[in-house]
Amino acid sequence: MQYVAEDFTPEEAAALRPYVTNLDRPVFALVNLPEVVKGALFARYSRSSKSLRRLFLDEFVGDLDLTGDLTVDASVGLARAEELYNRVFLEYGDDSVAQLGGVHLACEQASNLLTKVLEWGRLMAYLEQSTRYIPYTTRVAGRYRYHRPPSVLESPLGLRYIADVDAAFDDYASCLPTLLDWARARYPKLNGDSDFVYQQSIKAKAFDAARGILPAATLSNVGIYGTGQAFEALLLRMRAHPLPEARSYSMMMLEELRKVIPSFLTRVDRPERGGAWTAYLAETRTATDAIVARLTADDEPEPRPSVVLTDFDPEGEDKVLAAICYPHTTLPDDQLLSRVRRLGTDERQALLDAYVGTRDNRRHKPGRAFERTQYRFDVLADYGAFRDLQRHRMLTIEWQALTPHHGYETPEAIVEAGLGERFDLAMQRSAELFEDLQPEAPDASAYAVALAYRVRFVMEMNAREATHLLELRSSPQGHPAYRRVAQEMHRLVAEQAGHRGIAAAMRHVDHQTYDLERLGSERAAEERRAAHR
Repeated sequence: MQYVAEDFTPEEAAALRPYVTNLDRPVFALVNLPEVVKGALFARYSRSSKSLRRLFLDEFVGDLDLTGDLTVDASVGLARAEELYNRVFLEYGDDSVAQLGGVHLACEQASNLLTKVLEWGRLMAYLEQSTRYIPYTTRVAGRYRYHRPPSVLESPLGLRYIADVDAAFDDYASCLPTLLDWARARYPKLNGDSDFVYQQSIKAKAFDAARGILPAATLSNVGIYGTGQAFEALLLRMRAHPLPEARSYSMMMLEELRKVIPSFLTRVDRPERGGAWTAYLAETRTATDAIVARLTADDEPEPRPSVVLTDFDPEGEDKVLAAICYPHTTLPDDQLLSRVRRLGTDERQALLDAYVGTRDNRRHKPGRAFERTQYRFDVLADYGAFRDLQRHRMLTIEWQALTPHHGYETPEAIVEAGLGERFDLAMQRSAELFEDLQPEAPDASAYAVALAYRVRFVMEMNAREATHLLELRSSPQGHPAYRRVAQEMHRLVAEQAGHRGIAAAMRHVDHQTYDLERLGSERAAEERRAAHR
């Protein structure tokens, strides 16, 4: 794999060495820093075009007390730490101890396909570079920021791939000024809004509209925090993954993690442990893929709405009410369910209202009784929206391969700005490159697919998870693509499932439409900044 190494002056390198495990690779761990600094670094990471090391040098190192740190070199493995962990492991066992040590790991220059692999684990925390705050117009070492898979570059289509993906980035870059001019004309600055708030909102509108042109090969930066056990599970999945980029990246991650939590990861590449586990994952995936391909070879996708509620429990609301009662009584679970079924409408509503409360803030979540019923949605949305919804990892989410076969979404802003024809040509070029790559490099063809193309995925969640997801993803500052998905899910819970009481408890689901989605959020952020001056 080809990655671009950063250049640092001798002084910058000396300032970095105590805090990062290497200076020249796209994967590195943060060490010797207060947890609040690591968290703040990752928070800034998601809205900055800079690498984490450059961000640290430009915005953080000046506020740190480096006394005593200058002789530390975190890029050298820590033998003492390994001895200590080995002793503890021998006494207490692998899994329990591996849950108690965590690492902040920077994963840079990862394609948009790889970021979804990195963000699979439920019990980890992630921050990913955002396409709505950062323009992808800059070049690094003279090249646009996208992944160049060796299997493609070594094929007869290597030059074609570079030319077509470069053209996609050229289209993206040339559309941005037009979209910015359109947005300023369409949404004039209001009295009371600062220039900063207005410009941030305008840029977010333009970036949101243009992002669909970018291919899945587009590179991103991801900050990950996880325990040793969580990283072990992630690495085992990545080592078995069909995407070569994922397998190659896992080797870099393992090397860096072993500098910080070495013994937590001893099993990963042992043949009888991690090797057997990895082989199991790869073998079951390959065998299942072959059988499913044979069983469905003659089937074509039937037309469906973009959001379909495919499964729910008609008694779900009764079961939630019984679960509400359960910790407050001495009655058996099934007896409570029978009692709830006999309640009148007013009694049911009073019980639900008491449990849910006023919920003046969407962060006031109903309790675990809402976990008693499930909803399963089949969704067809553009890959950009999927990227955001996939981050809700506590629920169950599975997705199909990214192809151009489900068509694409054209943002209204693109049409209104007069860029519809250029957008369509970019989509056509993306689809043609994908089709031509399929026989030559099938493992890498998805890199060519533009983010505006739709992908099919399923999301299964209980009512408590649904409350969090639907309220968050329908909020005014959200991207219109995933706001529509959240709004439709909420409607289906109420109308198709008939769980009107549960749907009504999701009081902060927002069904309105907004012009400048980020405007309210930017105003609130400026008020917070002013309050802390």
